[in-house]
Amino acid sequence: MSLEKTSCEDLKAFERRLQEIVNGMNSDTRKYRLALAFTTAFTTYGAFQWLTDPLTSRISLLQSLLNHPFFTINAIILILLFALTSIHKKVISPQVIMARARQVLSDFNMTCDDHGRLVLKPRPKPKLW
Repeated sequence: MSLEKTSCEDLKAFERRLQEIVNGMNSDTRKYRLALAFTTAFTTYGAFQWLTDPLTSRISLLQSLLNHPFFTINAIILILLFALTSIHKKVISPQVIMARARQVLSDFNMTCDDHGRLVLKPRPKPKLW
């Protein structure tokens, strides 16, 4: 086998593996983004209801939270998503991996798109002094 053919096959294998990683992570990321979006929306709606309640300013915080279980439960779920499951890291991990892949590929005058396909950059023009 020639060196060029081996290099081409290696690049194709690398591209396929990068696409597999991106596709696998994107399916998980969609679930996490959806869960985070719903929980955030529900917590925001509950907070609006809680803050617009005229009794909120007259009673204790604990009693106010007990009067608004929708907000309290969703706020606890949102805190648990951030604290225990690190959902914020799971949501942004594909972007971090793609940024690191682009950084490494730039040394080889290449980049990749958001789907993991390799893109050759034009050759840099030599600097003339």
